[in-house]
Amino acid sequence: MESPVHAYPSDVAFTPTVKAMQTQLGSREMYARMETQRGFGTDLTPDIEAFVEAQRSVFLATANSEGQPYIQHRGGPPGFLRVLDARTIAFADFIGNQQYITLGNLTDNAKAYLFLIDYARRRRVKIWGEARVIDDDPALIERLMPPGYKARADRAIVFTVTAWDLNCPQHIPQRFEAADVKAALDERDARIRELEEEVARLRAQH
Repeated sequence: MESPVHAYPSDVAFTPTVKAMQTQLGSREMYARMETQRGFGTDLTPDIEAFVEAQRSVFLATANSEGQPYIQHRGGPPGFLRVLDARTIAFADFIGNQQYITLGNLTDNAKAYLFLIDYARRRRVKIWGEARVIDDDPALIERLMPPGYKARADRAIVFTVTAWDLNCPQHIPQRFEAADVKAALDERDARIRELEEEVARLRAQH
């Protein structure tokens, strides 16, 4: 399927029908200004690259030949998502429930979408593009495997970026990773022990 030529990167999402809806509901003028001034990004910036590689999970959306969408969660330690260059994100496809819906969809339709959300910092990034499955490159798969992570991958998914957008934090609930909370509590407890030892030492001097 040949990709259409877009006047603006945001046209990947703002189709003529979407623009008509924006006009009808009163937001078209605002987004027309966005198109000509800031717009969606195309190349991943260093800030977005760092955001992508810091994530522990991502939602990958695909659609089959009938247009039926499907969203699958992928997770791993920070760094399981790798930015290979300004237009390419890749990850090892860990063995899961073996339904292979995403793989089947990508066989019929390369269009894909990544949704990344950081609840602690209330940031979300949307990335449009195309994805392909690579199962004949063991060196790439090995390169994408997080060191020490107990998982198996028989293939990699390589995502080519068409456009990306950074959303505002409105309505994102603030949540924290259990590991981050534990680290903060451990640091607090260590500081409390230090203070208690200091108090005991000062008391002993008197």
